[in-house]
Amino acid sequence: MKNIKIKNIIIGKQYESSENYQKFLKIVNGKKINVYVVQKGERINIEKDLYIDILWPNEKDMIVDNWINNNSLVFKLVYKDFSIMFTGDIEEEAEKAILEQYSNNINKLQANVLKIAHHGSKTSTTEDFLKTVSPKIALIGVGKNNNFGHPNEQVIERLKKNGVIVYRTDTDGEISILWIKMYKFHYFVNTRKQWR
Repeated sequence: MKNIKIKNIIIGKQYESSENYQKFLKIVNGKKINVYVVQKGERINIEKDLYIDILWPNEKDMIVDNWINNNSLVFKLVYKDFSIMFTGDIEEEAEKAILEQYSNNINKLQANVLKIAHHGSKTSTTEDFLKTVSPKIALIGVGKNNNFGHPNEQVIERLKKNGVIVYRTDTDGEISILWIKMYKFHYFVNTRKQWR
């Protein structure tokens, strides 16, 4: 935030202050950045056919255990027939709560691409959550040779077992997705290594 020009920031509702959050507020105020504080049920319209649905956190159903991770911002970016779900650092407890809250509307949770929660930690991406989202592609943001052993091998195996194509920043580098509409949607995933 100190070095990049930022016009708008979307952040999940914060339920507790921290040193990092105070630093965040100081920079935001100093640079006069627009901040949108959101929670479950809100929609941000970006332009025609492009919007963000906020799925979590839910002020009425806060998770106390490991609250910073489990109350991470979870949202779905939708462009026409294409969607990506971003899951922050949520863990199994939050995944269960989200599944329960959307049990009557599971279409809201389905996405073409899933950004895997918590860098592929074993605490996330449960079988039920994965089957409900039903992604074609999984993206894992993770540092190479990290001390936590992310991503977890069981998570990788679970993704492969469900027929999900996996891209990881530790092995594939920077990842970008180009979605082109021809007769139907086709995707191209670009990594620093090559086009796929």
